[in-house]
Amino acid sequence: MTARDGAPVHDIDPPQAAALVADGALLLDVRELDEWTAGHAGEAVHMPLGALDPAALPDTTIVAVCRSGNRSSKAAVILSAAGHDVVNLAGGMTAWAERGLPLVTDDGRPGTVA
Repeated sequence: MTARDGAPVHDIDPPQAAALVADGALLLDVRELDEWTAGHAGEAVHMPLGALDPAALPDTTIVAVCRSGNRSSKAAVILSAAGHDVVNLAGGMTAWAERGLPLVTDDGRPGTVA
């Protein structure tokens, strides 16, 4: 996908996403509340796609994520068009979990992808 200005939005894989987050990128989870509640990356910030507000996000690299990578690619286009440095996690939280990266619930218990 591309942003409105024509710039491409790049997809990255889970290990690349985890490395960016470890280096200070913001992991932005755009899934719905029930999906978030079932399990999310501990470092993630939740802002559902329907409530996405680019102005509310810090000026840092953003890794957008959803369940499969579809909604997050849409979020990445919106964020890129608003001037954010953003990448999309290809395969979403499903790919994240398949790579063995941790998922937690809000109370810190192991989570699942819903």
